Amino acid sequence: MKRTRTLEEMPLGKFHFQMFFYTGGGAFIDGYIIGIIAVALAVLQPQFDMSLTLVGMIAMAMYVGMFFGGIIGGYLTDIIGRKTMFILDLALFVLASIPQFFVTDPAQLIIWRFILGFAVGADNPISATYMAEFAPRKQRGVLLGGLIALWYVGYGASYLVGYWMLALGDDSWRWMLASSAIPAIILLLARLRMPESPLWLASKGKEKEANAIIQGVFGNDVVLSDSFETKEKTSFMDMFKNGYGKWTLFIALFWTLQVAPAFAIATYIPQVLGGFGFADGNREYLGAAIMSLFYLVGLLPAVYLVDKIGRRPVLIWPFLVSSIILVILGITSSWQLSFAVTITLFVIYGIFNTSMNIHQWIYPNELFPTKIRGTAVGFGTGVSRIGASLSTLLFPMILAKYGLEVTMYCCAALFFLGFLISLVMAPETKNMTLAETSALNKPSSKPSPMRKSV
Repeated sequence: MKRTRTLEEMPLGKFHFQMFFYTGGGAFIDGYIIGIIAVALAVLQPQFDMSLTLVGMIAMAMYVGMFFGGIIGGYLTDIIGRKTMFILDLALFVLASIPQFFVTDPAQLIIWRFILGFAVGADNPISATYMAEFAPRKQRGVLLGGLIALWYVGYGASYLVGYWMLALGDDSWRWMLASSAIPAIILLLARLRMPESPLWLASKGKEKEANAIIQGVFGNDVVLSDSFETKEKTSFMDMFKNGYGKWTLFIALFWTLQVAPAFAIATYIPQVLGGFGFADGNREYLGAAIMSLFYLVGLLPAVYLVDKIGRRPVLIWPFLVSSIILVILGITSSWQLSFAVTITLFVIYGIFNTSMNIHQWIYPNELFPTKIRGTAVGFGTGVSRIGASLSTLLFPMILAKYGLEVTMYCCAALFFLGFLISLVMAPETKNMTLAETSALNKPSSKPSPMRKSV
């Protein structure tokens, strides 16, 4: 007779990889949509004779949309279910991508970028919670961190597509922005095959349906969990009660301090490289594409190490290294270094920057229970995008008024602050079940014997 196993005890299999690509497809599109605007804006700006403020508003519109999408979409994910929101979200991706081709003034583009941002913000909590609730305990870190890798694949692909589409002439920006509809349609059709999350079903009192899905996928000897939440009511304010307030603050801070400087640099990287003296012959676009592809290198050791040495070191030290590299770039910004040396420094920065980004979908999913897991990821997404929107709006202004050196120092300071906060607040959750990680800071919880400080 086979021993009954739980969902989190299952070894990695075909189903997990299918779920990874279904959920990671959203991350790919997210990265693509955010990356393609950087190339499109460089072509679009002279056509509409836009000021730096207006350029910043177009870039910022998406992040403002992500704030509302993360907050509202995350909460709805916990209320109506993971799969339903997954389908609705992809439909919005498609419906908002195509009209960008037909805009006739910057105001229209701001509206459509806001709507796309809403879809991107909503997709983050859906994708992350979906994967976390199916993932084996020992491989949860690598699977959640790997979703971020697909974000960077999409981000890098957008620069390659944008670079190739520059040959289409003055209207190339239209094709660039509308092109995100293609992967969205493909993923929408694929996601129709996904099952609902058993953990979410159980949290709504539907244990029988939850176990039916698990046993239909893994066999009759597999059950939901030894201890699971059932008939739990979702309340937005629960993120700030019962010991979860500390984690809500931690996630909001470290996530914001990661994306605020990183998104600003990424959005204006062609202009930044132009400031280093590479504004001729489209080298700034080629350099941006090269850098974004190399950033994936940082994810490979990170997704491996996060389940081996722990969450804390893979978050703390990349914050510090990213800060140091940007200081070096600031110091050398007027030295007229070669293209290869400058790109190498940015690649090193990008490798460490991307390695810590895997925590954006690991910590929020581990530190909160099923009933508010999507809400917590959505809140982290939303709050972090406030910082991203402000930094994206202010970045070109600071660059124009104070120069490249000061701009790099400002970004470095934000990363260093993230290092200090993570050093003090980041918990270790390696090798723990979701029930254990979500009880870490509750007043009645006791440290797990599997918990090990790093």
